Amino acid sequence: MKEERIAIQVDDLTVAYNYKPVLWDIDLKIPEGVMMAIVGPNGAGKSTLIKAMLDIVKPIAGNVQVFGKPYHKQRKLVAYVPQKGSVDWDFPTTAIDVVLMGTYGTLGWIKRPGLKEKKAALEALEKVDMLSFKDRQISQLSGGQQQRVFLARALVQNASIYIMDEPFQGVDATTEIAIVNILKELRKDGKTLVVVHHDLQTVPEYFDWVTFLNVEKIATGPIKDIFNDDNLTKTYGINYKVAIR
Repeated sequence: MKEERIAIQVDDLTVAYNYKPVLWDIDLKIPEGVMMAIVGPNGAGKSTLIKAMLDIVKPIAGNVQVFGKPYHKQRKLVAYVPQKGSVDWDFPTTAIDVVLMGTYGTLGWIKRPGLKEKKAALEALEKVDMLSFKDRQISQLSGGQQQRVFLARALVQNASIYIMDEPFQGVDATTEIAIVNILKELRKDGKTLVVVHHDLQTVPEYFDWVTFLNVEKIATGPIKDIFNDDNLTKTYGINYKVAIR
C-alpha cells in the first residue's frame, strides 16, 4: 500500500494582529492529491491561514512545512491565486504579461521569458479559454475574465500545490464551472489544491476534503466524514443545516 504523503503540515500555528489572536494553535495535515476547501464565517482567519502557509503573514508561534521542508525551500512547488480584491486591476499590463509573471519564479528576476515561457503562457490562456484576450489590458476584462487570467498565471508555474483565496468570488456561473473543471483536472493529475471557499452548498460537489475554521480548527478531513450539521453548527455558532445539492 502506497504511503500517504503530506503536502502541507501546520503545527501549533498562532497568528495575532494587535495582540488579538486571529488563528489559535492550528494543527493541520493536508494530504497530497486532495482538493480541500477551507470554510468558516467572516473573520474566521481563512485568508490568514493560507497567507501564513505562504509566509506572507508571520505567525507568533508554530510552523508550516511543505512536503517536509520549510516553505522558503519549497517555494517553486507552490502556486498562489490571491483574493480578487487584493489585486490592483488598474496596473497597465496585458493578460499575456500577467501570465508570464508566473514564470519568474523559475527564471529569476534578471532573465526574461523566452519562447518556451511564451508558449507555456499561451497554452495556459487557452486552457482557461482566454487566448483571444491575450493582448487585452487586464483592467478592461470582466471580473470573471480577470480571475481566469490569474488562474492561467498559476497554471503556467506547473506547481505541485495550488493555494487559492476565494477564486469564485464575483464570477459568473459559467466561469465558476470552468474553474472547477480545471481544478478537478489538476487533482486528477495528482496536484494538491487548497481553496478558501464561502458557498457551503457547493462544498460537497466541488471538493473531497474540507477544513472547518473559526479562529481555531474545528475539524478537518474527507467530506464524507466531517461535512455534517454538527461541525457546521460548531463552526458558525448557530444551529446550521446545509441543503446539499
